[in-house]
Amino acid sequence: MGAVHPPKISTFDVPAALNIDTKGVPRPVDEYRITPFGLYMSRPMIDRPTAHWVQSWLLPDIGLCVTDWCWNPGHHRDQDFYLDVCDIVRDGERWVLTDYYLDIVVQHGRSALVVDTDEFVAAVALGLLEPPAAEKAMERAFRAVDGLAAHGHDLDAWLGERGVALTWKRCRDVRQCPGEAPAP
Repeated sequence: MGAVHPPKISTFDVPAALNIDTKGVPRPVDEYRITPFGLYMSRPMIDRPTAHWVQSWLLPDIGLCVTDWCWNPGHHRDQDFYLDVCDIVRDGERWVLTDYYLDIVVQHGRSALVVDTDEFVAAVALGLLEPPAAEKAMERAFRAVDGLAAHGHDLDAWLGERGVALTWKRCRDVRQCPGEAPAP
């Protein structure tokens, strides 16, 4: 597990077309899209050997950030979506995400697995995550896993019942990512 850190915070600055990552590094964003239920972000991954593109939907009413990664060759993971359990606050045209440690790996039609529980428990034990926030995180994780299971582990079906319709730009291969021109 390694050293436990305070909750990670990311900022999504829509007018500046930047995503300030959890280390405070501003990353250029290819596309932001605001909808009544959330914020879509699509951007390249810089200096990450495992992935070359990331797309995320911030869903403040549900307390989740849904991410779809475009993996580099040899680094593909057996997952369709990665859900961060979090708090999302909108401050004008800036959105701030506070990660609550718990994550859910979704395999469409097969499973939804809660991960990073060791980090979550350690953060609570060390006082890095206050009990009310920890309780909120657990409720959100359980609600998501229950909802996914009730819909056959189909993220779109579960979210659709809640009035949320996510749209994605799919990576066709490693030569073409969202935001890029087709490879010759």
